[in-house]
Amino acid sequence: MSTAVRLHRDIPAPPDKVYRAWLDPDLLRRWLAPGGLEVTRAEVEPRVGGRYRIWHADAGADVGGFNCELVELEQDQRIVWRWGFVGPQRADGPTYDSLLTVTLDGKPDGGTALTLVHERLAELAAAMPQVADGVAPGWESALDKLAEVAA
Repeated sequence: MSTAVRLHRDIPAPPDKVYRAWLDPDLLRRWLAPGGLEVTRAEVEPRVGGRYRIWHADAGADVGGFNCELVELEQDQRIVWRWGFVGPQRADGPTYDSLLTVTLDGKPDGGTALTLVHERLAELAAAMPQVADGVAPGWESALDKLAEVAA
């Protein structure tokens, strides 16, 4: 597994709608769950230093989620997180920190060119290789859902 994932996606929605979809808990519940997972809780403090927490379930069973901190916010253009992977034990277990950067560029057709870079994944890969191997496909699946929600 690579220690970084880089993805590009054209989203048929303007940057302001795509940006909002990353920060609005109600919208996050609709798309930030790869594959067949569901978001059971989404908490966002949309400010630099704010918390960003997402919890997932699979067939009703808690499978963990993300415990993150917003590091940088550029309205409708860029979001950077300290992204922590947390297992189902939540607060009692370790968090494997990484860095996630999403850049949004407006397109002439009114859509958005989204670039996602998820890096510093070595610690996760060493501790939970099966989770690390799912990072790229997980983001691919979630971005498919994001395109539908933001449109």
